[in-house]
Amino acid sequence: MTALATVKQKSIETLETYWLLFKTTVPITIAAFFLSKIGAIDAVAPFFGPVMQTFGLPSELGLAWVTGMIVGIWGAIPLLFTLVPLSELSAADVTVFTALLLLTHSLPIEQKIIQNAGPSIVTTTLIRLVGGFLYAFLLRSFYEATGWLAEPVEPAWIPLSTTPLWSVFLWGLAEAMMWMLLILFALTFGLEVLRQFGVLNWIMKTMSPMLRLVGIEGEAVYLTSIGLFLGVSFGAGLLIRQAQSGSIPARQVFLSCVFMGFAHSLIDDTLLVMAFGADISGVLVGRLLFTFAATAAITWILRKTSDETFQAMAFSLRK
Repeated sequence: MTALATVKQKSIETLETYWLLFKTTVPITIAAFFLSKIGAIDAVAPFFGPVMQTFGLPSELGLAWVTGMIVGIWGAIPLLFTLVPLSELSAADVTVFTALLLLTHSLPIEQKIIQNAGPSIVTTTLIRLVGGFLYAFLLRSFYEATGWLAEPVEPAWIPLSTTPLWSVFLWGLAEAMMWMLLILFALTFGLEVLRQFGVLNWIMKTMSPMLRLVGIEGEAVYLTSIGLFLGVSFGAGLLIRQAQSGSIPARQVFLSCVFMGFAHSLIDDTLLVMAFGADISGVLVGRLLFTFAATAAITWILRKTSDETFQAMAFSLRK
């Protein structure tokens, strides 16, 4: 494929992705602002309070988390500074919230892709949710114990902030959506440059020995690495055919999907949330350490699980 054809293809893919995000994000953000204006957010916040407060977060952020869980990171981010004033959030708050979001976002879409590769959608979704909650709790506990990141958050970009005026809000939303488009293009072509120069392939090869340490072996190593850097759609998407043909053992497919559920789109998602003030310690370093530890623990459990139990509880694909 020529360079011009690659640019054209990537541009079309980026615009298609942006349009899907636009159609979802704009109505939800406007609805959230309207609900906050009439006091509905304050009324429903107590329902989300216990979950968010477990992680030391404002209860209002429960709505942003649920939105991100269903829609994706881009659906949740505009709500972050709309629901809670910037002055009330610390760097630790934003890091914990976005870390939770990174582990538990876009569940309907991503888990459906994973289900097509064979693993049970119920089992893998529960693993992601439990893992996300556990990691957010551990991360908050670490920051509270050390006093790290207690200072007010200083984001490089604020998509939207609290404002009493509709005119200011709508103008801010328009600016945020324009920046979203520019950032999507930058991330898309940035990753393509890394891929063309072989940087991504080198990183994937470097990760292979570490993946084998947690029980991911054979061809599943490469496919998991693809998901780690390029996303669940790529990694699990490539697993589907191999899983259906039986060329990769079912347990390896399951472990690969579990790993990708915890850590995927490592470069673009990490850079995105760091732009909003998240610290690299929680959204990259800690997330990777947790992913390896959690996958190793699940590998240990699977080794003690019979084939019959595994097929019944964790794997739905039948050859």
